Amino acid sequence: MERTIIDIIGWTGTILYLLAYGLVSAKKIESDSWTYQGMNFVAGAMLIINTLYLRAYPSVGLNIAWVGIAVVTLANKKRNSG
Repeated sequence: MERTIIDIIGWTGTILYLLAYGLVSAKKIESDSWTYQGMNFVAGAMLIINTLYLRAYPSVGLNIAWVGIAVVTLANKKRNSG
């Protein structure tokens, strides 16, 4: 049961990443928007959980970086909207 939940979290994160990328590519949202960066943050967090569980450490590193980029972008956006 635990593995199934972890797999669902991982697949949901993957779908969310792809949806975010598709929306930017289709010019439905901007790459620095709260929506896009928020989707990347949530997707990355979900994939960190999944890849840590699976001990896929290179993917953990990638997703930590992805989440970090989202956090920095959102912080800059908040600071600049001030």
